[in-house]
Amino acid sequence: MRIRTALATAAAAGTLAVIAAAPAQATEYSSALKIKGVQYDAPGRDSNNCSTGNTKDEYLTIKNYSAGTTVNLKGYVVKDAAGNKFTFPANHYLQPGDYIKLRGGRGTDSDAHNVVYRQNCNFIWNNDKDTIYLYKSSGARADVHSYTKSGNDPDGNGYITYHG
Repeated sequence: MRIRTALATAAAAGTLAVIAAAPAQATEYSSALKIKGVQYDAPGRDSNNCSTGNTKDEYLTIKNYSAGTTVNLKGYVVKDAAGNKFTFPANHYLQPGDYIKLRGGRGTDSDAHNVVYRQNCNFIWNNDKDTIYLYKSSGARADVHSYTKSGNDPDGNGYITYHG
């Protein structure tokens, strides 16, 4: 009953347009984990050579924005627009406010250093434009962001921040 009263009051006050606009915000996914930022263009000349290349300098930062929920990354999937994907194969628990960097290249995953390696020396993010998808282990979309170098990286450093 209170909802109907609030809607009637809002309509009478001429604020119905504000209420009608609210569903447009529904594109924000309800997920504790979100893409904090991406180093889509690794510093230096791109080389995907596993021993001498700079693939490790390309990374995606995923943060737990929850106030009280610990999230296990096992089974979460990161994809790009071309369908390249990485599935977190092991347990990585992110406490509230904690983050992890998903790096290219080969290395040793470390909860203490907040890093997981894709164990693949190929770059995943395009230097000109791409879309980053983050899926929960259930398959539901957790977050998505598209970028263009010219539109989203005004200082040209190859890093874009999404959620502060």
